[in-house]
Amino acid sequence: MTASAVWDRAVQALQLFAADPIGLGGVCVRAGAGPVRDAWLRLLLAALPPDMPVRRVPLNTGDDRLLGGVDLAATLHAGRMIEQKGLLAEADGGIAILPMAERIEPGTAARLRMAMDQGTIMLQRDGLSRSLPARFGTVLLDEGADDERVPVSLLDRIAFLIDLTDVTLRDAGVSVPGAEPAWPDPDPRSTPWPGSARPPATAAPAIDSAGPETPQKPAPITDAAEALTAAALALGVDSLRIPLFALRAARTAARLDGRDDIAPDDLALAAGLVLAPRATRLPAPEQQDSPPEERPPDRPEPPPDADDNPESLPDQPLEDLVLEAALATLPPDLLAQLAQSDPARGAVRTPGRAGAAQMSVKRGRPVGTRQGEPRNGARLHLLETLKAAAPWQAIRRQPGSDRFQVRREDFRIVRYRQRIGTTTIFAVDASGSAAMQRLGEAKGAVELLLADCYVRRDQVALIGFRGQGAQVLLPPTGSLLRAKRSLAGLPGGGPTPLAAGIDAAVAMADVVKRSGRTPVITILTDARANIGRDGTGGRPKAEAEALASAECLRATGVSALLVDTSPRPNPFAKRLAEAMRARYVPLPYADAGALSRAVRAESAA
Repeated sequence: MTASAVWDRAVQALQLFAADPIGLGGVCVRAGAGPVRDAWLRLLLAALPPDMPVRRVPLNTGDDRLLGGVDLAATLHAGRMIEQKGLLAEADGGIAILPMAERIEPGTAARLRMAMDQGTIMLQRDGLSRSLPARFGTVLLDEGADDERVPVSLLDRIAFLIDLTDVTLRDAGVSVPGAEPAWPDPDPRSTPWPGSARPPATAAPAIDSAGPETPQKPAPITDAAEALTAAALALGVDSLRIPLFALRAARTAARLDGRDDIAPDDLALAAGLVLAPRATRLPAPEQQDSPPEERPPDRPEPPPDADDNPESLPDQPLEDLVLEAALATLPPDLLAQLAQSDPARGAVRTPGRAGAAQMSVKRGRPVGTRQGEPRNGARLHLLETLKAAAPWQAIRRQPGSDRFQVRREDFRIVRYRQRIGTTTIFAVDASGSAAMQRLGEAKGAVELLLADCYVRRDQVALIGFRGQGAQVLLPPTGSLLRAKRSLAGLPGGGPTPLAAGIDAAVAMADVVKRSGRTPVITILTDARANIGRDGTGGRPKAEAEALASAECLRATGVSALLVDTSPRPNPFAKRLAEAMRARYVPLPYADAGALSRAVRAESAA
């Protein structure tokens, strides 16, 4: 699909959403901040009714402005509690625009989902108890890179997904080199389309529909719902809300065309706008029917019926028509990508986000307040303290006094959330069997991972085990140069003290935990244990002690990864990984790059 066709699809989605913003839930626009996105926003705002409320919800909006609460300035001025409505309640009957939606906080996303599901705001805070209507459509502006996405729970509650990343002003039909920003604007609906190549937004191209020369049989609502559901199932859309949004979009398209019944073209349009952007797989190929039976040469072909004409031929099944329309909307590169992908793939993991998050009262990112006293480094939040005390002034105020009374139970302190740094502990098998097979590749993989950890500002530690025990080659450090030197000097040879290597990794993980960081253990070994903790040989004893050490690692709850570097997958290595509840990665023919990718995926989990 060309960029101009993508823009036309975006305009069609805009028209449908403007006609029914609440019923269609919303639209997500993935594009960087620039004139193309601003032009699309102006089209949308101009297509909305003049009296429809439009509210912009900034990224870090607090609960008092998002949901509503006490207007502190008015309360202090009036001497009595004054309530203010939140942005979601103010957007009732209109739309709410969320810029930088890919960075929305989980708590804010949860409150937004609740309002979208229930259509009301339950205000239970600051001494208030209200239920306010909040039925609105949502415009999510996604400006993120490849590793930043809008929460799936929000995308599941909107109808349209639009990607304008590769669309230029020329593709959009704008003749000027730039466009005015869509925000701020006192009356954005009154601003005309920037440029002379396209008329104002209210006169944008109408939605394609069947013309008078191609009459179509209306599709019953049950058949339309079944066709959209079958197409969603074939494309791998696993949400039940999406076919309902597609059906609503088809009904809206029919209404905009002045019709009460849904035509096949309306279903095709809805499938292309709602189902196609969410496709996760290609439909399974249909089984070919058996070839028709050959007619004997001496038997003549039966004559056609007298009333046989093109109009009486059976029509194309509605499910096939809807599915073909959705497939035609997919770009060719996406079709190739879906054909090569795993249908059961999981959610995309965000790299560089390892490390647990914990609450603090001293440092980190502010995430709200809680009741408490400002001691031991805690910081008093003055505004929230005054809000907590405001509802009680009528009771606390002494006769003849106008002083604002604040008591100990009104104190609110700031809560912070900080992400603990990650320390990756590499336990490398340097025994004779490993040295003969994969020690060089293991060193190469760890060296690649060291560079990746340095980019994420993670600390690394290195343990080598061979001979009679394990040795800490490098304590936790952020120095990439020291880590590379220690790794290069790791010799190979001798027995495999696997239990000693696991014990050393567990001990270092405990030290890392006590220092306030999150440990991640990566063990690279061929699992051919042949020496115990006391230095005596014997494979059965060494394996039993290795399993006991694995149980100790499992009890700590530390994330672990066991990379089997044997030429062939070792059954005992898999058993060992199960004992320590670690991810098992058999890589009999992998190179250093494959090892690096496997460990990086586990660290980003």
